[in-house]
Formats: sequence, C-alpha cells, structure tokens
Amino acid sequence: MVNRKKVDLEPGLYLVATPIGNARDITLRAIDILESANVLVSEDTRSLRRLMDIHAVALRKRPLITYHDHSKETTRYRIMTLLREGNSIAYMSEAGTPLIADPGYQLMQSAIREGLPLTTAPGCSAILPALMLSGLPTDRFLFEGFLPKTKSARCNRLEELRDVVATLVIYESPKRLAAMLRDACTTLGENRPAAFCRELTKKFEEVQRGTLKYLCALTQGATHKGECVVLIGKAIEEKINETDLGGEIEKALVTMSLRDASEMIAKAYGLPKREVYKKALRLAKKE
Repeated sequence: MVNRKKVDLEPGLYLVATPIGNARDITLRAIDILESANVLVSEDTRSLRRLMDIHAVALRKRPLITYHDHSKETTRYRIMTLLREGNSIAYMSEAGTPLIADPGYQLMQSAIREGLPLTTAPGCSAILPALMLSGLPTDRFLFEGFLPKTKSARCNRLEELRDVVATLVIYESPKRLAAMLRDACTTLGENRPAAFCRELTKKFEEVQRGTLKYLCALTQGATHKGECVVLIGKAIEEKINETDLGGEIEKALVTMSLRDASEMIAKAYGLPKREVYKKALRLAKKE
C-alpha cells in the first residue's frame, strides 16, 4: 500500500473520476481527495464505500450524501449550502467521470452560477479504452452517449448520425444492445465497420469487432451483462460515374417519385441530394 497522509484541500467542489471496473485504476490524487475532503457526495454511496474500503480510506465522521439526476432539489440545496460555507466537497459518479453520461451537471452549473470554486480530478471513462480497443480510427470521434430507447426515435437519431465523418461512440444497455445493432445495421448499412466493448477493465472484458451485419448476427438472441460501448466507423462513400448514376436514377424512377428516388440514391452513394435531384429532373424531362 502507498503511504499517504491527509492533505489540505482548498474549499470548493471536486469532480472526481472513479474506476469503471478495476479498482486499481483510481488515481493517487483521487485517493488524496477522498481522504481529505470535508464532505463526500456520490451517485451511489454503497459503491463509494466499497471503493474506500479497498483503498483503506476511512469515512470518519464526515457527511456522506447521495446525489444523482433524480435527487430532490433539497439535496442539491444542502450540498450548495455546505459549499458556500467553505467546505471541500468531493463528488463522484458510480463509475467513471462525472457529467460524462453520468450525473453532476446541475450541481456543477449551480457552482458556476454562484462563482464558487470548482475543479476536477480526471481519470477513468469508458470512452477512451473502448476507442483504443476497437480497431477503428481514433483521430476524430463523436461521443453520442445513450441513444433513445424507442425504436423509431433511435432510428431517427442514427439517421442524423449517418454522414458524420468520425468514429461514433455510443453507450448502450446490454438489454438493448441487439436491438440497437439491428437498427444501426438497417439505418447505417450492414458493411459499416464496428465494434462493441463490454465489461471494460474487468475480469470478463469482451471486445467484438467486425461489420455491423456480423455484430448484429452475433448478438441476436444472446444474453449480455454489463454496460456496453458500441463504436461505429465512418461511412465509406461509394464512387459512381455519371453514366452509372444515370442508370441508377432511371431504374429508381420506374417505381419511385422524383423526390424519393433522388433522396434514396443520394444517401446510398454519399452524394448531395440537390445535385442528384437536378440530374433526375433532366432525365425525367428527356423521357
């Protein structure tokens, strides 16, 4: 065990990242803050107590307050009162970094509005480990957080993300993983490269890589445990010459309206819808 002593913390709100699985991933600074803060606030106080026990951090007689997105206003008022009184307050989500698809935003905003001291002790988040293990490009990525729970809203949001030129990082419940991948396969295209990571940093860590079609087939009917991170590579635009484009438009116009045909082909080949519509209009006039 690392020898440590209680440090003098300046008054303020400390947003402290905690391990997402392996308790040894905590930072030394986070342990110092846990040891030294006047007040401890956590999304789940049971998880925090287990973490403190592992690292031999005593609670002593310090207040231990539960605070999450569904907490009453009176709870946030109590925390803010303690902050105004000059206390050092450590806030931790159950696992990972506060505010990153985790609670703490309203508490942070309250401190900012009142001009009270605020800082962070950075550390674990599932986003970066998942990116590192996915095998997908990491030079540019978009963190989407959790998608909507209903199928229609989820598909609409995936459609909006279809042309983002970056690796998509999405958190998903294990209960909805199969349905989400099925919708992504339909909406984004079955050949998009993708991966999902489960139980990151834990004993049964799992990473699966392949196309959306492969991952979709892999998860259908399967039971998964632990929060999942789904990563989807950017779309690879298919190139098409003018002659072939004209042929595709003519075939589509047999069964579709001018507008629908243009929209479908523009999405399929990553082309500007207006340009495809103009070409379709010219072909329709010739006929």
